Amino acid sequence: MGLSQTDWFPAMIAAASLGLLYTLYRYRTGQLVHDFKVRSEERVHERARIARELHDTLLQSFQGSLIEFQAARNLLPGRLDDAIHALDDAIRSAEAAIAEGRDTIHNLRSGLEVRGDLAHLYSAAGRELSDAQASNANGPEFRVLVEGAPQALLPLLHDELYRIGREILRNAFRHAQAGRIEVEVRYDADEIRLRFRDDGIGIDPKVFEAGARPGHWGLPGVCERAKLIGARLDIWSELGAGTEVQLVLPAVLAYAESRERAACRVFRGGTRPHAG
Repeated sequence: MGLSQTDWFPAMIAAASLGLLYTLYRYRTGQLVHDFKVRSEERVHERARIARELHDTLLQSFQGSLIEFQAARNLLPGRLDDAIHALDDAIRSAEAAIAEGRDTIHNLRSGLEVRGDLAHLYSAAGRELSDAQASNANGPEFRVLVEGAPQALLPLLHDELYRIGREILRNAFRHAQAGRIEVEVRYDADEIRLRFRDDGIGIDPKVFEAGARPGHWGLPGVCERAKLIGARLDIWSELGAGTEVQLVLPAVLAYAESRERAACRVFRGGTRPHAG
């Protein structure tokens, strides 16, 4: 016996309700999956960020301290006074590494950014790295150049640019065996351009092919930071001819004033924005 016309209506309502409930179920399930993926990606990015921070502070600083301790050990037993002075320097470096690590952990927990003009921060980093090599009689000549009128940078971008530059300088001071290291900070109307140059031994082609020195994470960390902030990173190097690293970031991403202007456009006269 078939359904009458009056029976079809409740059946259609029931079917529509079931279809709606199924659609809502699928939507909610998809939303939960999406939220889980977002949280998972955030955790992965956060773990990568912490790894970069630890590399930039604790690991690099303690590696430098170990080099100083080894240098002091090599002075024993014949040059006891020199060894004592070298050990004192190594102990001070280890104490500085602990303080730097403590500050980094504090900043990670509180979300604080590095403050100060980029040129001054790079100059301070260069002096610090140069002091760490004070045992070398012929340390590299270091200078920072600024082109254009300095612009206020967005805090997060400012912090990342400093950390990228600091890691590049660290590699230059420790590995390049350079006589001259130079930083150029150029503020243009449409972009900020950073150049790091040295006249050292250059990067081994095998390191270029591998993307990093075995057991080192400096170069991958620099590339990751540049990618995350939307910057273009170019690295040029030749054995015996030094290394140059260039980082370019559009003004609309870097400058606080440009970001505000991009968010609110004003049109004069009869000019109207085009759709699309």
